Amino acid sequence: MSADFDTVSRRYRERVEAALNVHLPERTIEPAKLHSAMRYACLNGGKRVRAMLVYATGQCLGAAPESLDTPACAVELMHAYSLVHDDLPSMDDDDLRRGKPSCHVQYDEATAILVGDALQSLAFDIIARDTSTISPDRRIRMIAVLAQAAGSAGMVGGQAMDIDGVGQNLSQPQLEHVHDLKTGALIRAAVRLGALVSPDVGEDWDEALETYARNIGLAFQVIDDVLDEEADTATLGKPSGTDRASGKPTYPSLIGLPAAKEFARALCDAALTSLEPMGERAAMLRALASLVIDRTH
Repeated sequence: MSADFDTVSRRYRERVEAALNVHLPERTIEPAKLHSAMRYACLNGGKRVRAMLVYATGQCLGAAPESLDTPACAVELMHAYSLVHDDLPSMDDDDLRRGKPSCHVQYDEATAILVGDALQSLAFDIIARDTSTISPDRRIRMIAVLAQAAGSAGMVGGQAMDIDGVGQNLSQPQLEHVHDLKTGALIRAAVRLGALVSPDVGEDWDEALETYARNIGLAFQVIDDVLDEEADTATLGKPSGTDRASGKPTYPSLIGLPAAKEFARALCDAALTSLEPMGERAAMLRALASLVIDRTH
């Protein structure tokens, strides 16, 4: 990663974390335990890849950074909710997240369930209430995009299929469909939200961004599967080897580690190719595609 990318990505992370700090209820407001747990789940580190995609897409298309804070926050709130629920004993049963106790371990299981519920509703609430920079029509479209990405035809549906797939011999197209929903849907939503803040996007660029987002969304999950096999718990910030231990279908288990890495690289290359019509203005989107496959956690 270049020094320019490091500088800009740090600025993106600082923006979204400052906005999250504003939108999340203070710990002193009742119900204090719930609000404390919500802040713990959202302000406990993280790569902020989805938020960075909102900023990078919007700025590529000419949007002002301050107009992108709300959608960047919304997608991070939705992502945080999904992680809290994924870690529950009834789901992946993970005790660590980002190197710290999972929300249900730090607090309790009932509180963690409520945290996820509250973060999801807050994501929609902040979009609905942002009258300063985003038109009502665009906000309605954003809410629809985020709802569809999070629901049974998106992230939640993918999670259900992922659970049902444990111990099953899925084909590669079946596995791609699961992860296109479970992981890819919210990544595509992040890119779409950034575009919705921007001036009207031409049909060619709209298609290019969709192709880009679909490819990096799948690549992100392929690398997740690879890291679960190769990285250690300290590096990942969560238990490693859990997919194999639980019998969950993954790309390494289906096609092997070398082929999984090659597949991720091919997806990244396809994403980069789709951005060629945008020229240099898409530099941050290109760098984020590389980040997705070169990351170590």
